Amino acid sequence: MDQTDSITSYISKCTEDIVPKISVRSFSTQKPWINAEVRANLRAQAAAYNSGDSASYKEARYDLQRTIRLAKRSYRDRILTNFYRCTTESILMGCIITWYSSCITYNCKAFKGVVVRTAEAIIGKLPALQDMYQSRCLRKIKEIRTPSPWPVAVMLGSQLHGSGTESMYGAYAPGDIIIGILSSVHTDIKDLQPWILPDTSACINFDLLTFVLSLASIHTIEMINDSGFLPGIQLGYLMCDPCAYATKAVQCVADMLAVNGSLTVLSDFSKFNPPVKAFLGERYTETSIPAAKLISLYKIPQVSCSSSAAALSDKLRYTSFFRVIPSNIYQSQALAKLMRPFNWDWIGIVSLDDDYGKGIYENFVRHAEKERICFDFDEVIPNYNNVKQRIQEVADIIRNATARVVVLFLRIQQVEMLFEEMIKTNTSRTWIASNAWSMSRLLMKMKGINKVGDIIGTTFITGKIPGFEDYLQNLRPRPGVRNDFIMEYKQMRFNCSQQSQHTSPLACNVTDPQEANDDYLLQAVDVTEAYSQRVAVHAVAHAMKKLLQCNDTACSGDTNFMTYKLVDILRKVNFTLDNQTFSFNENGDFENGYDVMMWKQKGDEKVCEVVGKFFIKNGDVEISEHKIHWTNSTVPWSRCSKPCPPGTEKNISSISCCYNCTNCNEGFYSNETDQDTCKKCPDGSWSLPGSRECQKWKIWFLEWSAAYSIVVMIGTVIGALLLVFSFIFYILHREKPIIKGILVISCLMKFGLMVSFGGVILFLGSPNIHVCRAQQTMYGLGFTLCVSCILVKALHTFLELMSSNPTKQRQLRKFDKPFVIIGILTAIQALICIFWMVFDPVDVEEKQSKTQLLTLNRLCTQGFMYGFGVMHVYIALLAVVCFGLAFKGRGDETDPIVFSMLIHLFAWLCFIPIFITQYESRPIVQISGIMVSNYGVIFCHFAPKWFKILSEKTLETVKTPVAPLTNDSDSGVISNFTSGLRESTHSIPQSRFSIAESDPSNWDISSLHLSEASIASFRRRRQRSWRSKSLRPRSRK
Repeated sequence: MDQTDSITSYISKCTEDIVPKISVRSFSTQKPWINAEVRANLRAQAAAYNSGDSASYKEARYDLQRTIRLAKRSYRDRILTNFYRCTTESILMGCIITWYSSCITYNCKAFKGVVVRTAEAIIGKLPALQDMYQSRCLRKIKEIRTPSPWPVAVMLGSQLHGSGTESMYGAYAPGDIIIGILSSVHTDIKDLQPWILPDTSACINFDLLTFVLSLASIHTIEMINDSGFLPGIQLGYLMCDPCAYATKAVQCVADMLAVNGSLTVLSDFSKFNPPVKAFLGERYTETSIPAAKLISLYKIPQVSCSSSAAALSDKLRYTSFFRVIPSNIYQSQALAKLMRPFNWDWIGIVSLDDDYGKGIYENFVRHAEKERICFDFDEVIPNYNNVKQRIQEVADIIRNATARVVVLFLRIQQVEMLFEEMIKTNTSRTWIASNAWSMSRLLMKMKGINKVGDIIGTTFITGKIPGFEDYLQNLRPRPGVRNDFIMEYKQMRFNCSQQSQHTSPLACNVTDPQEANDDYLLQAVDVTEAYSQRVAVHAVAHAMKKLLQCNDTACSGDTNFMTYKLVDILRKVNFTLDNQTFSFNENGDFENGYDVMMWKQKGDEKVCEVVGKFFIKNGDVEISEHKIHWTNSTVPWSRCSKPCPPGTEKNISSISCCYNCTNCNEGFYSNETDQDTCKKCPDGSWSLPGSRECQKWKIWFLEWSAAYSIVVMIGTVIGALLLVFSFIFYILHREKPIIKGILVISCLMKFGLMVSFGGVILFLGSPNIHVCRAQQTMYGLGFTLCVSCILVKALHTFLELMSSNPTKQRQLRKFDKPFVIIGILTAIQALICIFWMVFDPVDVEEKQSKTQLLTLNRLCTQGFMYGFGVMHVYIALLAVVCFGLAFKGRGDETDPIVFSMLIHLFAWLCFIPIFITQYESRPIVQISGIMVSNYGVIFCHFAPKWFKILSEKTLETVKTPVAPLTNDSDSGVISNFTSGLRESTHSIPQSRFSIAESDPSNWDISSLHLSEASIASFRRRRQRSWRSKSLRPRSRK
């Protein structure tokens, strides 16, 4: 259990350390996001500037800005994708290896099966455990026959399920079937910091709209119970507030699914019988996605009413996710189509840096290109940090931009802050609203809202919930039901001592806030937005009715059903509600279209009115123009550019509404006169400026068939065979005194060298981003493990040499803990590699050759070289420490350490200047350095022992009895003496060899009192004594 706690704590710590914020550094002279298109536009802008044509320069500058934005966004998304996958996989794989190696005598077979399936469900395909832990574990696994899922249950259960579960649930009602409700009634966490877990912080910013949406779900559940829709069955609910935070959403789900205080993990999740049979929510995409991943793993249906990200339509990743709204793909299409009736093709975009903002932005860009719409700017607002400052910056950009139409993919809170900045300077624009804020009463009632200009947008189809308005005006929980959110709202509304923007003017006249009611919620929130909550609850109820085989009087099915059955029925459910028919498509979405809304002035406020519709089936927008009233009585003008003058070639940008006239740039060609556009060279080809045709790129990398690659493969195979031979040899001779005391450390050295050899093979062939990472990390971790083992041996020898100072020797012997030292030193290198891959990641680069025209060198880069340098400096530092400790001893037993470390340091000192100056030869030089270092260790540390033991066996074949006296060092020196020495040899006190003869399992590594150095020292003293008596040893080999 102690190790389980440490593993889960480590996972939690690493996750919290890395998830909140990621920064990518770049220098002005080396922007990693600069691609061929950016370079082409830089040249085009320079040409336009030199020509003196202001119109052409304006178009060229726009093209450059747009290209840079797209390149930055593409590069950022690629880094984020690689970062989350590789970091999560690295942490999880480290924990798997640690646990797997520690449970050799337990149920390893079950652990292997369950962990692999669970990990694959979370992060995708993982390498086989056999490839990571190959020796004794495999033999133990074969002995296991009875599967047991407990190791993973402990690992995930202790991670996700904590104490204080009851406090997480803000509302609860008992029932025969429990429905979980995820609703972010609060929109933020107080003083959220990267090092503070979200469940230890208080939620703030009470959101009236989300509160009303949750009440709509509860009201619908109660109405279904009262109506007897499910005869004899009562629906209960359990509500948790994620506070709009992804990690807390996962925690809510985990606690709801916990059985006996822990989250159960099975090899077959279809057999899991959770206490919660279905989930409603979450409102925000940012919190729905992580919750949906965990819920889908357990095959429990989840129905959302507002999470519209297109990614959630992927049923391979989100198997049990449903929603009663269309996907963001259609909303993006509707907003893009909305521009055409008004001839807008020059707009700005402001999006939120979360899953919702990124998803809808990407889809909108794709549809905008089809509609020939250009972007004057597209800005991103962070979700948590420095929001106020960033909004002020975006407000300045909007004021200075030429685009008069701005699309906002933001939440209500960010829109409110942005409008406040606009109102301060009386800045008027035409705003396009997404469904996240298009119906917000809070914004409609803002002071000075009429100064911001016209607002038009889309929203989900709305409706009225029968009896819901009366329910809100007489708000109180039913008997036996707990709802802390209602209590909090009434304290905020009717408590005179807690003044806020929602406090009633009559609050000070109220004696008991919990008994007071008014119609404030009807005024502050458009309750028709909550209609989708009614639809979602009825969708689940209809599926349950079919599963439970209900008729008008009773339900014959078992209420303790398997949730995957409910998922299957929900996919096919088709029901009628309020004279409308509803059903899910193959992606689990509704296809009921959108209403087009326009905000109209009404006194000092605004009200919204439906002015059109978007139909998903035909993809058209219908606008009732007679309902639209613009502020200046005319349609706002927002267009991009004029046609090119005669006599120039048209160079149309990727968004074709804006174009400029330039000559063909590098990478483009023209083989005809009077072309509208220059043709881009096909993939795999390029052209010089002014070319009439393109030539194919020649790609260079270390091909498998190259002579050097063949030599490397042969050398690697030989090295691997030597290591396998050495391992088998050591196992067969494990009882030999020369092997017995260092078997485990020697095996660790071999394992590290094998990993290092494996990294060498990855340098061959065409590289990719994953191979580039594996090259460096395999060598760094493998060779560090090997050098750490050598350092332990050198340290042990050094401590024995301090026998003249027993006091200091005893003090230093406290640190003589071999496996702790090895683990710490290797873990430091692992952390270096992780930070390298996160903050200074490697990549694949195709760089034009300096020696050959139209040739690209496809090589792995090392980022800005910081991580690469730190990794090698760390190994070199360990090697220098090994050399220093061993050189201090200056004996036969330290010779292997001295020479192997000298070989390593010399090889890499030769490698560094060549690596820096010869860019194209970097992989060859690095391979050579690794091979020399690996073979130096093999021939200095392992080969002498083979020779020594084999020589010993040869001498045993001689008929004359001999008494071998060996030393337990790496020098391989062996002395065999004649039978005349046998008696002297036997006179050595037996206690001096007590460690060598004892069971290795009973050793206390931290308190070894006999070392290789002491044995070797004793051997030399005895040799000198015997030689003085003219005793001649037998011949040596």
